[in-house]
Amino acid sequence: MRVFGLSLLAILWVLACIEPVLSHGDQPLAKIAIHNAIFALHDQAHVNAFPTVLGSGGQNTEFVTVEFSFPSPSIDDWIGVFSPANFSASTCISENPRVVAPLLCSAPVKYQYANYSSPNYTNTGKGSLKLQLINQRSDFSFALFSGGVLNPKLVAVSNSVAFANPNAPVYPRLAQGKVWNEMTVTWTSGYGINDAAPFVEWGLKGGDKVHSPAGTLTFDRRSMCGAPARTVGWRDPGYIHTSFLKELWPNLVYSYKLGHRLINGTYIWSQKYQFRASPYPGQNSLQRVVIFGDMGKDEADGSNEYNQYQRGSLNTTKQLIEDLENIDIVFHIGDICYANGYLSQWDQFTAQVQSITSRVPYMIASGNHERDWPGTGSFYGNLDSGGECGVLAETMFYVPAENRAKFWYSTDFGMFRFCIADTEHDWREGTEQYRFIEQCLASVDRQKQPWLIFLAHRVLGYSSSSFYAEEGSFAEPMGREDLQKLWQKYKVDIAMFGHVHNYERTCPIYQNVCTNKEKRYYDGILNGTIHVVAGGGGASLAEFTSINTKWSIFKDYDYGFVKLTAFDHSNLLFEYKKSRDGKVYDSFRISRSYRDILACTVSSCPSSTLAS
Repeated sequence: MRVFGLSLLAILWVLACIEPVLSHGDQPLAKIAIHNAIFALHDQAHVNAFPTVLGSGGQNTEFVTVEFSFPSPSIDDWIGVFSPANFSASTCISENPRVVAPLLCSAPVKYQYANYSSPNYTNTGKGSLKLQLINQRSDFSFALFSGGVLNPKLVAVSNSVAFANPNAPVYPRLAQGKVWNEMTVTWTSGYGINDAAPFVEWGLKGGDKVHSPAGTLTFDRRSMCGAPARTVGWRDPGYIHTSFLKELWPNLVYSYKLGHRLINGTYIWSQKYQFRASPYPGQNSLQRVVIFGDMGKDEADGSNEYNQYQRGSLNTTKQLIEDLENIDIVFHIGDICYANGYLSQWDQFTAQVQSITSRVPYMIASGNHERDWPGTGSFYGNLDSGGECGVLAETMFYVPAENRAKFWYSTDFGMFRFCIADTEHDWREGTEQYRFIEQCLASVDRQKQPWLIFLAHRVLGYSSSSFYAEEGSFAEPMGREDLQKLWQKYKVDIAMFGHVHNYERTCPIYQNVCTNKEKRYYDGILNGTIHVVAGGGGASLAEFTSINTKWSIFKDYDYGFVKLTAFDHSNLLFEYKKSRDGKVYDSFRISRSYRDILACTVSSCPSSTLAS
């Protein structure tokens, strides 16, 4: 009973320590009045969860039935989900000397009201819930609270449930390597390098297979920069493996599966997956790219969770999965899952998107909710990462950067060149990142790769969002001051950003002036760069200013994503699709020849030539 009492105190302590994120909406757990909580185990209250063993058929996501009864039911009783199941925290060490043990090593995963799917609960005292769990390298338990969120009383705790193999290799994430004919595969497991050797078995679909070894990374609590990531939000991340599949033939289909060779000689396998290799730089073939930011994650079972404000996330995920046969590569430009220091959310996000990431390259950019933390070298000294300070994003996903702590990189995909900036590090003229951006833009052969795209998280170009309008800059302050001359000089076609949770498209623009009056069909020279905000991936929407921004062509206060389709070297289609139905609500075309790219525009050529 003493251990159980300590467990209760641990639960109550962690609930008290979770703070709301006011900039994104109410945080459900913040409504719980912990100071009123009472330890009140009831002999006639019961919680039972089944099946007790999950994933017997190899599944890594499965629903659990939670049945409960309580002789004094109320409309505001609720069930909390905890993992690991044994949440006694006697071994946790307090980071804050003013807080004494016991502490909870890992925060609650989510909760749901007892009457959510049992409308007669308040009459009968009996109810049940269907809750979705994913394989996260540990077991789960469920706790029943009465008294609502203002006067919570812990009355019963369930048995534990677990996956058949909690260490299994899960949630593969493809990404382009540092050269065009290399694909990387990253995944998570519970096997360390002393337990098993990780590898990928792969080859042409229907052909012979080879084994490619994988490197293994992990980190501990000391790698986190602050709370909650190194306190109540900490959860063992397991092991993250990355293998490099080299010398791929362009556009051919390969199959692969994840493997671990245990020290006793036996093998652990994942299911089989497949992907299509990337096109050769300059290859003239149909190429389709999806771009969005700020998606986050959401719960398919309808439960409440930490930072529950990514309500469009599941719709965006669903639309991408349904259209995956017509998607070749995805760019998620920052604010990946909004874990904000609650590490379990990264596992849940990779589970949500695995049907996408296991089949097409999923390239990410760094956002404020991945990187920002005071005193850690981030350009913005706020608390948005919850103490993660970039470690989770840099480890959970591969990007072909020279140094993943400096999250800027370039990648070629057929007729596209993508230059991905890191807005959480200084981008201004004279910095290391500025030199990278110019080199990326200047080095592309536009005869072979005519479509030059600039991507970043924060808006460095143009946005009509209310908070940028209040700044008076209609973008990040200092955002375009130095970069717009590079976009213009190297004739960037489209600059695309997230951070603002809506959709907006500008005219081709330079120095606040539209350089082309066309809105739908651009034939020939753009004379400027089209700026797009595509931050409506799923997080709570951001208002537009009432100020009339003359450079803005299309605005949408809704969830959605962008799709680029290159038909050949001369024709590009841009589409904005809503996540609710996958239909196109804004579009334009660019048609031009190589001569149009070579032509001089404002500030893109020397002021004089030998001929003049």
